[in-house]
Amino acid sequence: MAPQVLTKATGETTSITDLQFYKDTIAGLTASPKYLNSKYFYDAHGDKLFQDLMNCEEYYPTNCEMEIFTNQTADICEALIGNGDAFDLIELGAGDATKSTKLLKYLMDNKADFSYLPIDISENVISYLNMTLPVILPGIDITGLNGDYFDMLKKAADISDKRKVVMFLGSNIGNMPVADAEQFCNELRKHLSPGDMVLIGVDLKKNPATVLAAYNDKEGITKRFNINLLERMNRELGANFDVNQFDHYAMYDPETGACKSYLVSQAEQRVMIGSELISFAKDEYIYMEISQKYTIEQTDEMACKSGFKPLAHFSDSKGWFLDAIWQAV
Repeated sequence: MAPQVLTKATGETTSITDLQFYKDTIAGLTASPKYLNSKYFYDAHGDKLFQDLMNCEEYYPTNCEMEIFTNQTADICEALIGNGDAFDLIELGAGDATKSTKLLKYLMDNKADFSYLPIDISENVISYLNMTLPVILPGIDITGLNGDYFDMLKKAADISDKRKVVMFLGSNIGNMPVADAEQFCNELRKHLSPGDMVLIGVDLKKNPATVLAAYNDKEGITKRFNINLLERMNRELGANFDVNQFDHYAMYDPETGACKSYLVSQAEQRVMIGSELISFAKDEYIYMEISQKYTIEQTDEMACKSGFKPLAHFSDSKGWFLDAIWQAV
């Protein structure tokens, strides 16, 4: 049975299908300043909105990385294949695997000895990949893993002792502040052995107007993507957000490379979430996510500080995006 939470306002119980989601939500919205965990963006609705966002005119990272994977497929794959030994190709935050499918096809066409293990927190994504990739790429050896990255990396290590090649694409590393990203890379290194590799996608610093437009698109997809998290709370946690009372705000600091998104309360209001009553002042904000930008030199430094050696850099024609290969030392 799903956990029950007593609702103070009515004295009734509300079914909470994901207790960790509830706990993380309450922790964030009772903090000062308020925040929400961006990993909860990705339910079925959020997945669809993110696909829409990746296809919108202003959102350049997807097209830049797709250009890299389209034009430099062979060079990337040959670097990952190394001396030709068997390996597990593990993708963190696989999404719909559109970009990685180009690499998978090349590896299969060239008889590389590998297994594909996509990891995603979205059960919807893993179900989709398990069903569709064997149709798109007949004969692929795929084992989808649904859960947090490091829990699933441990599971992947239990599945086989083959060399690991971890892909972390789409500038997912940018979804963390710099200190957290460095800590993430240190933790990632702990789960790998010397000789294992990482293929990491990083959004590079560029004209501030270009960056900001990508997170404040004129169609309002980014706004709907952020607002969907409030709607998800309404659906799954029994919350009563009036989403029309929140607006989206994005900012970019070219000096630090931090692009941040917020939801701003348009009025003084109260929201019930399970047994908790959350108050919002007019113009109070909820910190939603960060998209950190780097220079190539900063990515090399982060690799070295966390126990990796930078092996190769692959950039798009505009120099806006980087896919780097690191090797664990």
